[in-house]
Amino acid sequence: MKQGSLNLIIIFGAAIIGYAIYEYMLPQFVKEGGPLVAGLVALSIMVLTYVIERLLSLKKAGGKSPLPKFLQALVKNLNENDITAAITACDKQRGSLANIVKSGLIRYQETETKKDFTKKERMEEVKRVIEESTMLEMPILEKNLISLSTIASISTMWGLLGTVLGMIRAFAALARAGAPDATQLSLGISEALINTAGGIAIAIAAIVSYNFFTTKIDGMTYMIDEASKNILMNLQSKHE
Repeated sequence: MKQGSLNLIIIFGAAIIGYAIYEYMLPQFVKEGGPLVAGLVALSIMVLTYVIERLLSLKKAGGKSPLPKFLQALVKNLNENDITAAITACDKQRGSLANIVKSGLIRYQETETKKDFTKKERMEEVKRVIEESTMLEMPILEKNLISLSTIASISTMWGLLGTVLGMIRAFAALARAGAPDATQLSLGISEALINTAGGIAIAIAAIVSYNFFTTKIDGMTYMIDEASKNILMNLQSKHE
């Protein structure tokens, strides 16, 4: 399924569930925030969905065993000049790093059988394949981060919209002739405060999640770059 279609499903699903929660599950004092509270509930569901998806995806991208342990076994196989064992280790490990390394090792094996490749050309070809594989893996690692960032911005503005509408209701109650309508005044203030609190809370959750995943991805990217560099140096040393 394409990413755009998946996002549409998440948005519509969150909207339906958010409305149902607003109508049947929220306490009355929260419902006094007005119908925009249903939108805040939908946004919170979307944040939770993307956080769970990112946690599962990044865990899968990390592979089955800790990356330092995998790299240690990989370097050992390369030092023994056992490329087949290194590829087998990548198959067992899986994950982004293993996929990138595997593509380079397979290309390295393929170039060994071709006599028209010089030593330099062989290493350049392996480097090119590793860089292409890295570019293919990065969108998988960074998927849905833009969605979290967008929700952080939208939730703040959505809460602000609810705040403005609540204040309009409050001032309308004050502007009526005669004694102010205390009920409408309290409802307006309540609507303003509840939407403000909800929007800020969701924005905080989305921003913290975004920064957490960005830091985690940066760490994985650094490890991928270092591992690719070390493997290229290891392979190159065998041709000197």
